[in-house]
Amino acid sequence: MGVLGVLTAGGDCPGLNAVIRGVVARCEERGKEVVGILNGWEGLLEDRTVMLDRDKVRGILGRGGTILGTSRMDPYVHGDGLASCQETLSRNGIDQVIVIGGDGTLRSAMELASEGLEIVGVPKTIDNDICGTDITFGFHTAVQIATDAVDRLATTAEAHNRIIIVEVMGRTRGWIATFAGLAGGADYILIPEVAYDINHVVDVLRSRHRSGHRYSIVVVAEGIAPPAGYESARTKKDAFGFDRLGGVGYPVAAAIEDLTQFETRVTVLGHVQRGGTPVASDRVLASRLGVTAADFALDGLTNVMVGVRGTEMMPVPLSEATAETRGVPDNLYAIAQTFFG
Repeated sequence: MGVLGVLTAGGDCPGLNAVIRGVVARCEERGKEVVGILNGWEGLLEDRTVMLDRDKVRGILGRGGTILGTSRMDPYVHGDGLASCQETLSRNGIDQVIVIGGDGTLRSAMELASEGLEIVGVPKTIDNDICGTDITFGFHTAVQIATDAVDRLATTAEAHNRIIIVEVMGRTRGWIATFAGLAGGADYILIPEVAYDINHVVDVLRSRHRSGHRYSIVVVAEGIAPPAGYESARTKKDAFGFDRLGGVGYPVAAAIEDLTQFETRVTVLGHVQRGGTPVASDRVLASRLGVTAADFALDGLTNVMVGVRGTEMMPVPLSEATAETRGVPDNLYAIAQTFFG
């Protein structure tokens, strides 16, 4: 019997260590050795690995980050696909790999699977935007952090009669913004899936202030377009060529302040949403995903992602999981709109 490799790639996410722990615990129970691949695809390209057993994963359930490290390197962008990984796989006796990552990581996993590597994917992103699954671990932690921030900012906004723009993560999707805005009682929510008219936003805020509530909270997803005529510094790319989002809250705030003359401030939550201890529901979900991924691999059910449908875990073809990103449905945003103003 060969060795199972496990790696975490892409952005970090609360619950990664819980998945790793679940994989190792189940594999040890079933007699399969596990090798941790360090720093995502980089470790597979450069043969950076560590043996994992139950002792190595004790005490990591509630830890943020990932004990394996991560990076945004890609075997097809920074290597020649499976050929670039073959030496690491052979040297470590790895015949299967569990890949814990988001849509980009899972696309690379699908390409490697098409070349013959046996892979099981675990959907990982705070953005909750992966197809084929109802939920991704890390999402509820990010929403809780964002909701706590909205609660705190509402009190200072009220004390100073200000509008506060709260910018949250989510890349091209507005799941965190919608859930945190609903949970925190935001007065407006802007998400990439729904086009907005800044003049309508302003009308809602003016009406609220005229009614005696002279403060407002507006939650914006980082992936929205800035208001027409207001610049955004969203054209930067990271070292691996990926767009670096963040900062769109500032042009939104400038437009609102110009049009209303209400003092408007911005808080960009940024990476605090991805760091720290996962909430209980994410720990449980991540543990279940890790155990199920190990079972799929050991049972020969590979080249799939572990999807969550309702309360059940089931295999989802990697092609379905990576076909597109999953957006906020219209009916959910319509519920949020009920509370605007």
